[in-house]
Amino acid sequence: MEHEMEPEKTTAELAAVIDHTLLKMVATEKSVIEHCAEAKKYGFASVVVNPCHVATCVRELAETGIKVCAMVGYPLGATTSETKAFEARQAVALGAAEIDMVINIGLAKAGNWAAVEREIAAVVAASAPALVKSIIETCYLTADEKGKACLAAQAAGVKYIQTSTGFGTGGATTEDVALMRSAVDPSVKIKASGGIRTRADAMAMLRAGAERIGASAGVAIVAGNED
Repeated sequence: MEHEMEPEKTTAELAAVIDHTLLKMVATEKSVIEHCAEAKKYGFASVVVNPCHVATCVRELAETGIKVCAMVGYPLGATTSETKAFEARQAVALGAAEIDMVINIGLAKAGNWAAVEREIAAVVAASAPALVKSIIETCYLTADEKGKACLAAQAAGVKYIQTSTGFGTGGATTEDVALMRSAVDPSVKIKASGGIRTRADAMAMLRAGAERIGASAGVAIVAGNED
């Protein structure tokens, strides 16, 4: 595969593809501000937070070039399409430049791919001009369903397809990343997230075809902490 020869990245290069994630329900404004400080120190691609923290992150990261990414439909993906669209629109109005949305896993398991595509498309439209990453929660899908979920997301106009929320029964695997990468056009990128805790983990996902890494352990990853 073309990604197998992905060269080892410097700390700065690796940080630049990491979405530094803080989605704990107990996250306070203080912890969010500290999270943003880490993003500035290491130069992460974005910070990913729940919508209530978007305004704080936008303020803390002003003029840094680090994006603010808001979760939509997190963690279950089971809110209505209208709710997801509203949540995305409000987050973008507050300054979010990226939206990570959880697809409706029940619709996917039922094989209702037209409805899955419609919902993702509604969020893409509501999020403009922010880019959208659709989370397909790979741990619950068969290989065939993963491929079909990727095609639905591509047809809906997402910029990235993402493996996992970290809330399910499993996270990213190199096998899933490779499957997702092969399922869609090169213009659609893959984000690996869920259980990525070390530099070795991150590099394995990049070699498999991921172009963005989502992790709450961003600092440990770029510091090369293998614990």
